[in-house]
Amino acid sequence: MDGVTEKKRIVIVVMSGNMLLNFSGPSDIFVNANSCLKASGRPEGYEVIIAAPTADKKVTANTGVEIHCPYCVMDIAEPVDTLIIAGNDMSAKGMERLAAFHHWLAHINKDAFRRIASICGGAFALAKAGLLNGKKASTHWERTAKLQKEYPAVQVNADDFFTIDGNIYTSAGVSSGLDLSLAMVEEDYGKDIALKVARKLVFYLSRPGYQSQFGNLIPIYEPVNIAGKMQRWLREHLHEPLDVSRLAFQCNMSIRNFTRVFHKQTGISPAKYIEKLRVEAARTLLQDTDMPLERIAEQCGLVSLVGMRRTFLRHMNVTPSDYRRTFQTALKDIVTAQLIMS
Repeated sequence: MDGVTEKKRIVIVVMSGNMLLNFSGPSDIFVNANSCLKASGRPEGYEVIIAAPTADKKVTANTGVEIHCPYCVMDIAEPVDTLIIAGNDMSAKGMERLAAFHHWLAHINKDAFRRIASICGGAFALAKAGLLNGKKASTHWERTAKLQKEYPAVQVNADDFFTIDGNIYTSAGVSSGLDLSLAMVEEDYGKDIALKVARKLVFYLSRPGYQSQFGNLIPIYEPVNIAGKMQRWLREHLHEPLDVSRLAFQCNMSIRNFTRVFHKQTGISPAKYIEKLRVEAARTLLQDTDMPLERIAEQCGLVSLVGMRRTFLRHMNVTPSDYRRTFQTALKDIVTAQLIMS
């Protein structure tokens, strides 16, 4: 594609001003790709257009800043290489405001675009338009269950930062739009240019980890739910053996009835629920303390360091030591230095 001098038109639709990085991040990636291409003696590769989904061309941010877009996406007549739906507004008022856009998106010729993409909640707009039917797709970890429930034809990928299925590209949480945009630059102009852009923005070309590492393994249950009733007691006894007979006894229920009710109300077995509770407890200790890994394994009922590593990898796609390095407080070294100096 290096011989093609015509710029690729990238249209980023600002669906909401709630997260400015949803559209400003990808825009910065493509604009800086132009700079890196030019510095390498090659022509600029992208024309970046920021567009509104509404005729008034305005989007109001949570901060009160009003974003005035030069175009309404529905009025762009020129060919578009890549259409990116950045974020979403799924409130009742937002859905009313975006009704005309949703109708337009549902009737576009998807084959007229080389790529159609979404960032974070933008996946819901693609799903509503039917563009994700039968496709694998990502969205923010907080919304994966909602996307799967509302659009069962979508194969929701809850782990990866972004997913590519045919010409449909979807990314997870807000910063994942950067990951996806860098992947597009690499696809268009090679690893060297993409790497230069990543270095310029002090970002990973391929970010380590999975978005599952950011989410909660245990959903919030209502107090009437059997898991909600037991959660506090279970957290206090994670270091002890917790077989189903003990749990049933604690609830004054038969083993058979307890297992049936628990699975019906939570969708998982008591053993799987306890395993997730133990991993959640371990990750908190890894984040917030310098407790040795062996002690964490013992305190959380994960038996041994080997057992904790195996279980942690299964649920978090990362080892306990790597998780600690990634998620322990960013102020740790500063606080330590201050203590040494004081």
